[in-house]
Amino acid sequence: MLEIIEEHLKAISLVKIKTKEESESFRISYLGKKGILQALFSEFKTVKPEDKKATGAALNTLKKAAENALLIDISDTKINKNHNQEDYTRPGYSNLPGAQHPISLVRNEIVKIFERMGFVTTEGPEIEDDWHNFSALNFPLEHPARDMQDTFFLSKDPDWALRTHTSSVQVRTMEEQTPPIRIIAPGRVFRNEAISSRSHCVFHQVEGLYIDKGVSFADLKQTLLAFSKSFFGEKTEIRLRPSYFPFTEPSAEMDIWWGLENEVDHRMTKGTGWLEIMGCGMVDPAVLESCGIDSKEFTGFAFGMGIERIAMQRFQIPDIRAFYENDLRFLANFKGA
Repeated sequence: MLEIIEEHLKAISLVKIKTKEESESFRISYLGKKGILQALFSEFKTVKPEDKKATGAALNTLKKAAENALLIDISDTKINKNHNQEDYTRPGYSNLPGAQHPISLVRNEIVKIFERMGFVTTEGPEIEDDWHNFSALNFPLEHPARDMQDTFFLSKDPDWALRTHTSSVQVRTMEEQTPPIRIIAPGRVFRNEAISSRSHCVFHQVEGLYIDKGVSFADLKQTLLAFSKSFFGEKTEIRLRPSYFPFTEPSAEMDIWWGLENEVDHRMTKGTGWLEIMGCGMVDPAVLESCGIDSKEFTGFAFGMGIERIAMQRFQIPDIRAFYENDLRFLANFKGA
């Protein structure tokens, strides 16, 4: 058997494959299921025990020689020049330009405006415990936000849930830092709400917090007015309406004038012309005390705005669901924005 193997090794060393057909024929002859190597390996069972070591080594050498010969010849340019050869004279493929998502565009612009005012960007986890999401923010036990129909709890244990606002980041910051504190907290939040053209169960917020000695509601109003004029334009009109939030007192809703020029304007503003974009107010003393801040020495304000609402106003998008459908025709509108 060793003599037969040696003959095949000599034959392989003399093989010169010139065509693809010859290459395939060589592969079948030596490496195919019914090829020479398969027959020799089957015959190996009959070799005497004392000859098995030498014969096995010779068989492996023959197999490698066949594989190497095939690899070398297949890669020869003479064989492949009419098959897989790249045509370098063809025009190149153009790279399609990407685009930032409209939510990212608006978020980045909002962050830059507040950073120019001295706010520092801070982030936190999207899965929160009851303390940071509710209790530290002065939510009473009977508040609707603690119910299953309003919040996505992770299990039957109500201690953990997907955060319903980025106010939890404010709590974490107040626990870790001492005043003065001036931060903004952008991020994704979750609420168990019906999906429509105006609302979604997943959306994005940017919340702000400023705590120091002598902070007043006038500081809050001027900060939000400065932001609105910077983002929406110098002629922007805003209004503050009394409202209620567990973590601020007094509290207000801030609207901007959207207009009533077409059907989309009427639908988005419910016929009022005003679009609500954020809630705000003075931080409740109970929240300050919960976070270890002396409410007699420090005061502060907080605000939170929905990025989707502002992006809809900025780009005149009539349906909030468009942000989450991943429609390339929609996203293509923001190339170069």
